[in-house]
Amino acid sequence: MAKCRIHRNNMNVKEALTTLPQYILPHHPLSRLMGVFTESQNRLWKNFFIRRIIHHYGVNMDEALQPDIDAYACFNDFFTRELKPEARPLTAQSDAIASPADGTISQIGDIEQGQIFQAKGKSYSASDLLGGDAARAAPFVDGKFTTIYLSPRDYHRLHMPLTGTLREMVHIPGHLFSVNPATVNSVPGLFARNERVACIFDTEAGPMALVLVGAIFVASIATVWHGTVTPPTSKSIQTWRYQDDAPLLQRGEEMGRFLMGSTIIVLFARDKITWDAELNAGSQVQLRQKIGSIR
Repeated sequence: MAKCRIHRNNMNVKEALTTLPQYILPHHPLSRLMGVFTESQNRLWKNFFIRRIIHHYGVNMDEALQPDIDAYACFNDFFTRELKPEARPLTAQSDAIASPADGTISQIGDIEQGQIFQAKGKSYSASDLLGGDAARAAPFVDGKFTTIYLSPRDYHRLHMPLTGTLREMVHIPGHLFSVNPATVNSVPGLFARNERVACIFDTEAGPMALVLVGAIFVASIATVWHGTVTPPTSKSIQTWRYQDDAPLLQRGEEMGRFLMGSTIIVLFARDKITWDAELNAGSQVQLRQKIGSIR
């Protein structure tokens, strides 16, 4: 079995001190407050915020379909900006798995006996990630995964790695820890603790799960077939199953988006796909580029 291509350094003191305050912060109230600011249509405020993000993170507005920041009604419209069609061409290989996002690979490799590697000696179970349902997680127990982190500079719409028919969507309430590298290195089972939306598709490579993980200040997670899934946040897991008229989304097509940055985790079943050998933890990827192949 292929080894997971990972980094296993120990958490350092700086990372621990950065993360400690997050255990006591009111995650959801802070995120709702951020949502108020990012939805504000006050021209001075939203343009100041947009310019700061562009300057601080080096956002390439030449790729944006609308490069004029005055044209965005609020910060969230800018943050989920559409790209020019030619900015992210879809891989031409028919058996290719396309990257679902712009971002940095946090981890990539095998799911080993149902465990998904997080960082630096920390793992979590596929079952916990998918809401604690063993039957839902069973196809992925010895499969493949990749975790992609979206920074504030990245395009924040999410697209399909393969053509798929939606079978199920699950909203799993939880915390909203940051998903930056320091916090990922420090908080055990972070991705299975944060609020998330898991979407299960049937594809030519078998079942595929796309898990959209929320984070502190992520004001919303939405899908194209449902609209806004969160907020509001429920106290219990919510499940939508699709049978008649199940949405069919093509490879490379938009499937959802984050308002503010976060992480997407992609799961496949055993012996169905292979990841490209040159991809490792820390690799930069762009939307629709080839990241793997169907076996």
